[in-house]
Amino acid sequence: MENVWALYDALIEGIAADIVVTRTALGPHWAAALSSEGGAGLGMRYDVRSRPSTLPADCAGMPLKELAERSKSWNFIDAAYGVAAINAYYNHPARAAAHGVDISCPSRANEAFLKYRGALSGKKAAVVGHFPYLEDLLAPICELSILERSPLEGDFPDSACEYLFGAQDYVFITGSTLVNKTLPRLLALARGAYTVLTGPSTPLAPALFGFGADDLSGFVVRDTNYCFTAISSGAEGRHFDSGTMVNWPCAGDS
Repeated sequence: MENVWALYDALIEGIAADIVVTRTALGPHWAAALSSEGGAGLGMRYDVRSRPSTLPADCAGMPLKELAERSKSWNFIDAAYGVAAINAYYNHPARAAAHGVDISCPSRANEAFLKYRGALSGKKAAVVGHFPYLEDLLAPICELSILERSPLEGDFPDSACEYLFGAQDYVFITGSTLVNKTLPRLLALARGAYTVLTGPSTPLAPALFGFGADDLSGFVVRDTNYCFTAISSGAEGRHFDSGTMVNWPCAGDS
C-alpha cells in the first residue's frame, strides 16, 4: 500500500534527533520555531482546530524532530508549528549554504516570481496562493491562473487544480500547502510542468526534489529575535526584514 505520508516522513526523518526546541511563537498569520542550534523556521497559520491539539503549552525542550512530526496533524495550528520546526532545521543558514543554496540572494518576498518572470513570457502559469502583486508582475506577460482556497475576484478555487494543472508550463505552489496537506497531490498533478515551491513555509530540503519540485524558494531567518517579535505582534510582512528569500537553485533573475 502506498505511503500517503511519504513526503512528510522524508522531511521528518532527515532531522537530527539531538536538536531541541528552545522557543515558539504564534501570531495571527504565522507560527515560528527556534532550535537549539539557532535555526528559526515559519509555518503559515490556518485556524482549523477541529481536532484536539497534542502539543504542550510550552514546547521548549521538546525534540525538534518530535515537533516536526506535528506537520502531519489535522489540527492546523499544531501542523503550522510542525512545519515551522521542519524549516528551523532545513532553512538554518549554515545548512542551507552547505546544501548549495546561495543565501546571498536579494531579500524580496516575490523572489521566485521575479526570477522566472522572463521565462514566463507567452507561457501558461498557475499559482496556488494569491501572492501580492501577482497580477502586476505576471498577468501582462503570461496566461496566468491564480488558485485560492478563499478566492478573490478572478481567482479559481483551489479545487480547479485537478483540471488546470495538466495544461500549464509552470506551476508555483505556496509552501503553506505543506500545512493543509494538499502539497503531495499538487506536486503529483504538476508533474508535467516546471514546478516551484515558494513562500516562507517552504523547506529548503533536498527530499522535495524527489517528490516533483524543480525549484525551492524559501525563507532563511538571520535575526531570530526580530523575527519572533514580528510574528508575535502580527506585523504583517515585517518578518521579511528578519532574513532573506532564497531560491534553490538561485541563478538570479531571468
